[in-house]
Amino acid sequence: MKRIIKIIFLLFSVSVYGQKYYNKTSEWHSIILGGFSKTEYKDSLTQLDFGKLWTETDNNIVYGFIGANFERIRIKIISTIQKNNKNIYEVNGKSVVKNNICTFHGTITVSSLKIYKVQHWGVDEEYKNKGIKKQGVLFANYHFEEDSTQIHSGIFEGIIYSSWYIDRSGKLKYDDIEKYSDIYMNNEFIGTWKEYKTEKKLVCNWADYRIPYCGDLDIGAGEFSPDDKYLKYGWQTYRDAYINRKAQAIQEEEKQWWK
Repeated sequence: MKRIIKIIFLLFSVSVYGQKYYNKTSEWHSIILGGFSKTEYKDSLTQLDFGKLWTETDNNIVYGFIGANFERIRIKIISTIQKNNKNIYEVNGKSVVKNNICTFHGTITVSSLKIYKVQHWGVDEEYKNKGIKKQGVLFANYHFEEDSTQIHSGIFEGIIYSSWYIDRSGKLKYDDIEKYSDIYMNNEFIGTWKEYKTEKKLVCNWADYRIPYCGDLDIGAGEFSPDDKYLKYGWQTYRDAYINRKAQAIQEEEKQWWK
């Protein structure tokens, strides 16, 4: 299991070349799916509401970048509604770059649900006797449209990878079993943002705990840590808060900017 996690981390850490969308969808799926059963569970698990996976995490540990300079973007998915077609979720949220906040609305469409061949149990196998029924991953496509009347607004679209498990009572849970691993991350959004006005397309990725395909932005060993050369692109407050432990910066990082 650790080998699979390392493969995923290495794949997601590949550099992005300039502004071109480094679309590794085929390779991404083929490498990741090596650790899962061939059976498709998308239709048999439709009674579960996977929307809760994307609203679970505290926003101060959701990290993202936009563009070749890895400028910081913060994304907050505020609500999800499972539609009559159970594999489609209506999504509302907000984004912020610098001080520019935009609202967005869109959909997440589940394309596949897979189950691990070998389950993982966390540090000292603490989850081994917890009665977990299934552990798996969700693959999906997302399309979020920002309000076109707002400044510097556009469209986010791409692919998602989310980890989950089903507990002994049959409830769906966000899979944070391996969160103490140095390379742990979840809810990886890999895609682009295209501005309405100019139609310029920028690479834009975000996730919980680490960032997929973030090139040399993240130099952290045990946790996310931005390289000094990118601090001027929105990462200084993060450095001041969680590396230098400055109280004012911590307050800034943890404020509910989307409200």
